Amino acid sequence: MRSMHQGEYDVIVVGGGAAGLMAAIFAADKGEKVLLLEKNEKTGKKLYITGKGRCNFTNACDLEDIFTQVVSNAKFLYSCLYGFSNADVISFFEKNGLKVKEERGQRMFPASDKSSDLIRCLDRVCKDSGVKIKLKTEVVSLIISDTTVLGVMTADSKRYMAKRVILATGGISYPSTGSTGDGHRMAKACGHRIVDMRPGLTGMSTEDKDIRKLQGLTLLNCGINICDKSGKSLLDGFGEVLFTHFGVSGPTVLTASSKIGDVLKDEHLLMHIDIKPALSVDQLDKRVLREIDNDGKKAMSNLSRSMLPQSFIPVILKRCDIDPTKRGIDLTREERLSFVEMMKDFCVTLTSVRGFEEAIITRGGVSVMDVNPQTMESKIISGLYFAGEILDVDALTGGYNLQIAWSTGAAAGGRGGES
Repeated sequence: MRSMHQGEYDVIVVGGGAAGLMAAIFAADKGEKVLLLEKNEKTGKKLYITGKGRCNFTNACDLEDIFTQVVSNAKFLYSCLYGFSNADVISFFEKNGLKVKEERGQRMFPASDKSSDLIRCLDRVCKDSGVKIKLKTEVVSLIISDTTVLGVMTADSKRYMAKRVILATGGISYPSTGSTGDGHRMAKACGHRIVDMRPGLTGMSTEDKDIRKLQGLTLLNCGINICDKSGKSLLDGFGEVLFTHFGVSGPTVLTASSKIGDVLKDEHLLMHIDIKPALSVDQLDKRVLREIDNDGKKAMSNLSRSMLPQSFIPVILKRCDIDPTKRGIDLTREERLSFVEMMKDFCVTLTSVRGFEEAIITRGGVSVMDVNPQTMESKIISGLYFAGEILDVDALTGGYNLQIAWSTGAAAGGRGGES
């Protein structure tokens, strides 16, 4: 089938997610004629489900603190984060009519708790800036002459020509939102190195069968320590742990998955959960003794309710080899100390991180070695730019990954034409 020429633009943005929309807005604000191509039926499909539909769009911490939350290639992001900072992002949305609010951990959300309001804001700014958006349009390849990009080819064999092309196609997590690695294939085809992609910010599977009995239970304010089989500590954390049908999840576990996921590929790891981190072993033992003094004739299954969530009690008692019908006053000293120590060190064996279907982000992607950190332009193909999750940059939870998307998008769109 003969391809059709669809006119010329200054900039073509491939992908209508966070990075693509911001790139399009910044390019249009410079007076460039911008076309945004999105293969889904609407823009912001992954944004829509971010933060359980509430969209934690950035973090209000000091800008320098953001770099401490970046897991991969923080130095690469210095220029673009200073060029369009978290404060700039908050100001951008407020200036464009989105009411915002700050929550625990300085996380920023739309005041309405609706990601759809943030997406609607971006769509409106695109329209007002003159960005032309074509939905249900899948880009399948780049049009390149020698080492210069000339445009893109779509699945229906149409050619769209432009002076600059910005690939903002996302990673490969949540593939149902359209993140299926299209941009990585196109980047690789024209010589870019692709760093091995793996799931980030995801739950972790365990081999402990009794964990399945805890499905749905969330433990708040836990201390966690992850170590290898030799006992070498790899990571300490504090926060929520959620037990699931496959193992463990929750914010603390998601963060850990990005930090130790690479190690977990090669060996199983142990996660030690301290259910009572505010108390020492001695203090917790005194607490148990007080409970026994007060209600010692109660069976342990009942006595423990003042100290543990109900669904957790049979699992802990079984691990301690304590009969749940045994009265508190009948506990041996060894049984009591075993019970105390189990609350201070409930251990699970981690076997793997969960897959891309459940991962919040993709780790890996287009190597930053092939990209100019000031402009996001390829060092290999002139006029080709990258923005967002397609790049080998990732951060922890708290709004930091979306901040990277906004900043890299702004750099590619707003400053790209000046290099």
